[in-house]
Amino acid sequence: QVRLVESGGGSVQSGGSLRLSCAASESTEVDYSMGWFRQVQGKGREGVAIIDSRSATYYADSVKGRFTISQDTLKTTLYLQMDSLKPEDTGMYYCAADRRLYSGGYYLRTTDFQYRGQGTQVTVSS
Repeated sequence: QVRLVESGGGSVQSGGSLRLSCAASESTEVDYSMGWFRQVQGKGREGVAIIDSRSATYYADSVKGRFTISQDTLKTTLYLQMDSLKPEDTGMYYCAADRRLYSGGYYLRTTDFQYRGQGTQVTVSS
């Protein structure tokens, strides 16, 4: 079972940038789809960005052109570069992983992952 630990959250003003990192306890090179989702207290989860086992990427419409998901070459660290942040991007951001080889669109829509981290808070002020 892979363990995931997020870092890089914080408070930033609207228009600013943050880079989230997610350290995995083992390489996620084989068969893993990885992703980020966020949750605002009292609301449901929202899939933000996915990178599947073939390294194809998927983004929520709300973050396209502003966020970039990537991995290091060893596939042990997942990143989310967040630029042009908006107050509506505020939330707890979770790193997640799954080996069931569903489509990237499925993970984006459902946030149904086998594993997830503890989350890191992102707060964007206007």
